[in-house]
Amino acid sequence: MTEELLKFLWKHKLYLPQSLTFEDGSAVEVIHPGEHNSDAGPDFFNTRIKVGNTIWAGNAEVHVRASDWNRHNHSTNDAYQNVILHIVAENDAEVKNSRGDAIPSIILRCNDAIIAQYNYLLQNSLWVPCARNIKGIDPFVVSLWIEKLGIARLEEKTQDIALNLDQTQNNWEEVLYRMLLRSFGFHQNSQPFELLAKSLPFKILEKHAGSIMHTEALLFGQAGFLSELLPYDDYYLKLQKEYRYLSEKFSLKPLPRHNWKFLRMRPGNFPTVRLAQIASVIHHRSKMFAFIREAETLEQLKELFAVKPSVYWDNHYMFGKVSRPKEKNIGVDSVETVLINSVIPLLFMYGKRVGAEYFQNRALDLLGQLPPEKNSVTEKWQSVGVKANNAFQSQALLYLKSYYCDRHRCLECTIGSKILSSAVSVVS
Repeated sequence: MTEELLKFLWKHKLYLPQSLTFEDGSAVEVIHPGEHNSDAGPDFFNTRIKVGNTIWAGNAEVHVRASDWNRHNHSTNDAYQNVILHIVAENDAEVKNSRGDAIPSIILRCNDAIIAQYNYLLQNSLWVPCARNIKGIDPFVVSLWIEKLGIARLEEKTQDIALNLDQTQNNWEEVLYRMLLRSFGFHQNSQPFELLAKSLPFKILEKHAGSIMHTEALLFGQAGFLSELLPYDDYYLKLQKEYRYLSEKFSLKPLPRHNWKFLRMRPGNFPTVRLAQIASVIHHRSKMFAFIREAETLEQLKELFAVKPSVYWDNHYMFGKVSRPKEKNIGVDSVETVLINSVIPLLFMYGKRVGAEYFQNRALDLLGQLPPEKNSVTEKWQSVGVKANNAFQSQALLYLKSYYCDRHRCLECTIGSKILSSAVSVVS
């Protein structure tokens, strides 16, 4: 028995009715278990119970052992003065509040099937704890939970956006630039791209965005890619010369080149190619955030990335190494990934900051229009019977896996709750 399970049993009334008695034999009738409190203080607020003909109203505290009350120093904490009920699995001590009043305890019991199911979810090594149970859950219940988690995923992303807004004095263009660069890192190089964005302010790039050479010189130079000796590459030498001038002008210090990862990557995903692509976006699209804010359709947003890197990259993946001619346009999958991870969350956050639900709803609608992400997580969800039909749902499933399943937070998950609740009906 764990404290988390006891709270769950109390909240959802999944205990055996005969366990609702005090030590003196007085029967306890639960009118309302109270509001679950996840912050400091008692575990449940506004609990209402009936003892005999008297209704008690106050707070409730949950512990595995009654002695935990004293171990947690609740007896000297005024925040626990209004506790009317102590819910425990083992009543091994008398407890009192800070006024010296005794707090009555009940020993909560439940069906053994619930404990067995809970231990199974907690201890199995399946990809998700409920992999063998989830198909038995009403699809409508699963759908509603995914809907809620999709919003939670967006809200999670807005926390990082809020931090960047604070750092940039609410400069939306600067924050968009940071997010775009991190997205163009596509996991393997997201961190060095983020470091690059923070070391090279967008206002500097914006001043020189009219020239693709200046834009590339700043990005590649600041990334540390222009520090080698390549006397046979004319374009490289021109970028190197421009960066030397601009870095002195703006007191820029390049990042170490070893930050960047190339190993086991397809050439089209090399950070050099991604930098060339984002340089072209910055060069061709001025006032990007205003463009995003005013775009009304998904196709308009995709147009933001319908650009072609400079001709040098037609036959290069890296400086100094000529390759077969191939245009390095930004692929459809890459554009959709960038929209999902940077553009749409920023639009959602903008709606929150300015109090305009229109932008929040548009962000949700855009996620619903995009196809679901294809990765190992969404594929495995599909194998256990949960299929994402769009990007909103695939984002929700990513969040469900990382925030709930990987942490075995089944008691806080609607699916886990339903599985535990159904254990009672199966036995009954």
